[in-house]
Amino acid sequence: MKRCKENSAMTKNLSGLAPLGRAVLVEHYEPERKQGVIVMPDSVSERTAMVEQRAVVVEVGPACWPDEPARAKPGDRVLISKLAGYLAKGPADGKLYRLVNDRDIFAKITAD
Repeated sequence: MKRCKENSAMTKNLSGLAPLGRAVLVEHYEPERKQGVIVMPDSVSERTAMVEQRAVVVEVGPACWPDEPARAKPGDRVLISKLAGYLAKGPADGKLYRLVNDRDIFAKITAD
């Protein structure tokens, strides 16, 4: 899984996949782990991983958010549901991506 420092390297779509309609192409990432004094039990980490997925928007389909301002643009880090969308391997680069509906993006991540 990709660790994310900057999202600038992930904004260009090299996947060979172009989202259509209201689809958004995203790539999963995990935030960098910071050293700290609080140790979370594995059960807490596993529960978090079960319900949230962090992703970077790679490309937005042409019909996304037709009646409102765009919620996300390429390069934005977002939260999506773990079961949202369709997993697809990029034919051009072989990486794993997810195509999600524009409504499956629940929040923009502003800090990791």
